[in-house]
Amino acid sequence: MSVVKRIDFKELAEIARSVRLDVLDMTVAMGGHPTSCFSCVEILTLLYLGGILKIDPSNPEWSERDRFILSKGHAAPALYSVLARAGFFALSHLSQFRVIGSPYLGMPKQNISIGIEVTSGSLGQGLSFGLGSVLASSLLHKNYRAYVLLGDGECDEGQVWQAAMAAAHFKADRLTAIVDYNKYQQTGSVEREMALEPFADKWRSFGWHVEECDGHDYSELQKKLIVAQAVTGRPQVIIAHTKKGKGVSFMENDYTFHARSPVGDQLNQAKEEIRNANR
Repeated sequence: MSVVKRIDFKELAEIARSVRLDVLDMTVAMGGHPTSCFSCVEILTLLYLGGILKIDPSNPEWSERDRFILSKGHAAPALYSVLARAGFFALSHLSQFRVIGSPYLGMPKQNISIGIEVTSGSLGQGLSFGLGSVLASSLLHKNYRAYVLLGDGECDEGQVWQAAMAAAHFKADRLTAIVDYNKYQQTGSVEREMALEPFADKWRSFGWHVEECDGHDYSELQKKLIVAQAVTGRPQVIIAHTKKGKGVSFMENDYTFHARSPVGDQLNQAKEEIRNANR
C-alpha cells in the first residue's frame, strides 16, 4: 500500500487547483507547456494522492514501489507540483524549474530520489520503459505495477505500437497505460494532423484491455484504474478524454497555447478562473 495519505475527491479538486496555479507560475517564469499540463492534472493527482500508486516518498528507492512514467515529458511542471505535494521534495523547490543546475528540468530527467523514474520528453519511448519495468519485476520476483501516461499526439509514434504489441505478447498484466486524449497536439487537432480513431479498437486489436472515461472526473478515473488492476493476462489502457488547457476558458482547446503561457490581463484572468472554478 502507498504510505501517502489517501485524499478524498473534494480535497483532490482543491489540490488540482493549486497544481494548475503552480504550472502557470513555472511556465510564465521559465517557459513550458501549460495546456498539456492542465489536461492531465486530475490523472496525476489521483495517481499520487488518491491511493492508486504504491509509493513511499520517504523511501523513494523502495524496490516494491509502483513505477510511474511520464512519457509525455513536456507536462513535467504538473508532475513536479504533484510530486512536491506528495512529499518527495519541498514545494519551494518548484521555483527552481528550468534553473541551470537544478534537477527540475523542462523535461523529466531520471532522479529517483525526487520521484522521477525515467528521462522522458523524446516522445514515444515511455511505454517501452514501462514494459521493461514490469518484465524486470518478474525476473526480480517483485510485484510492483507500472503506469505510463501517454499523450494522444505521441501515439503517432511507431514505437508506441511496437511496445503495445510486445506488451500483449508477453502478457504484461501489471502494465497500465493512460492516454491523455485531449484531441490536440502542437500544430493543430489530432484529427487533422494524424487521426487516431477508431482509437479504442486499435488498442483492442493489439491485445489490450481497454477502458474509456472522462479524464477530469475523479470517480470515473478511480473506477477504471481499479478495473485495470484486476485484469489478468494482458496489459490495460485507459483512454482518458480530457480538455487541452482544462480550467482556463480561453486556453481550452486552443493549440496555440501549447508552448506559450498567458501574459498581462490574460494571466490575471487565467489565475482568477482557476481560483474560482466550481466554487
